[in-house]
Amino acid sequence: MTDRSAAIEAFLAASGWGGAVRTPLPGDASTRSYERLALAGRKAMLMNQPPSAETAPCPPEASPAERAALGYNALARLAAGRVEAFVATARYLKSLGLSAPAILAADPKAGFAVIEDLGDGLFARLIEAGTHERPLYEAAIDALLRLHETRPPEVLPGGWPLLVYDDLALKTGHDVFVEWLPRYREGVVFGKDALAAWEATWRPIRARGEKGASVFCHRDYHAENLIWLPEREGAARVGLLDFQDAVRAHPAWDLSMLLHDARRTVSPELEAACLARYLAARPDADAEALRADYHALGALNIVRILGIFARLVTRDGKPRYAAFMPRMWTYLARCLADPALKELDAWFAAHVPHEARR
Repeated sequence: MTDRSAAIEAFLAASGWGGAVRTPLPGDASTRSYERLALAGRKAMLMNQPPSAETAPCPPEASPAERAALGYNALARLAAGRVEAFVATARYLKSLGLSAPAILAADPKAGFAVIEDLGDGLFARLIEAGTHERPLYEAAIDALLRLHETRPPEVLPGGWPLLVYDDLALKTGHDVFVEWLPRYREGVVFGKDALAAWEATWRPIRARGEKGASVFCHRDYHAENLIWLPEREGAARVGLLDFQDAVRAHPAWDLSMLLHDARRTVSPELEAACLARYLAARPDADAEALRADYHALGALNIVRILGIFARLVTRDGKPRYAAFMPRMWTYLARCLADPALKELDAWFAAHVPHEARR
């Protein structure tokens, strides 16, 4: 038995789950793992996040140089998988009447938590099995609207900071693309002039993103992280997972995460309907400006994801992520069709051949 295995057994025993039947769940791109627990008619989930598995998260007052020294998580303002981030965020979401898992036990220092098991009704799996997608996506929009009703606190319950998705974090995101696509696609080269134009094109978009950072942002809001809970009411019918990297961000960000889903195709018609539903419920918002920001920040989000997938395939030996990339290129083309993004569209036309966009 490894030291980590012994620590898990000790934590489960101390939290009242000793002797539970443990069923591992499939992993994802993170360093975190989950097991389903069953004991005497009760069920729950074990979260296992080794504290030393990732670089440090971002201290609230860290300078850009300090963030760079700490590594990618601090630059991008990711939570480094910290259990205390999950616990604090879950409690905040539940305070809004939303369906985050209840925290049944936690040892953040050791990197363990026992959380409520919200079941198997992932949106993506239900749709694959034949459930009509439109009502699920409408409910997901309603949950976002609930999140966006109130300006979030700077510090979440338990003291975890809700940082702004700022200029540096946004830049870190889009620069993953120019760093890793050339390593993934032979023949793609970004020279000095291309990189200078890349930065100049994104700079005003990042400024819009930081200036508009006014809402709680789940940051990984898509059909693989949403669970259908039809026995609950209203926005609580949407169970929320993997929200520990939450930040304060522009409202367009989670809309992009939902509607530019890497793992399943969201049609232009469904995308338009969801945006219309969101805007209809927010008559105070400047609809034209929000749509423009959705296309611009959506494009940034998409190139960030393309860069991450290129890195996962090339550096981390995870070839399955290559299958998601053509879909992301399709979403990017939708965003770049906005005339306001003609400079960005021209950059891709000049520097990324169509045969490389697959």
